[in-house]
Amino acid sequence: MPKMKTKKASAKRFSLTGTGKVKYKKMNLRHILTKRSPKRKMHLRHAGILSEDSAARIRKQQLPYG
Repeated sequence: MPKMKTKKASAKRFSLTGTGKVKYKKMNLRHILTKRSPKRKMHLRHAGILSEDSAARIRKQQLPYG
């Protein structure tokens, strides 16, 4: 049986934590930042954790080997 290939686009956008949760970078922090409040920008800096139903699909189909 051949090895499964990791979807490279997903590998660049998602990573797994030690407990198997899927971590991602939040959107809306690239350009036109003057209209966003400092509080919103501060919260967007931190990584987000995917919900468990979405995370299961990402782990199984796109990051088969973590």
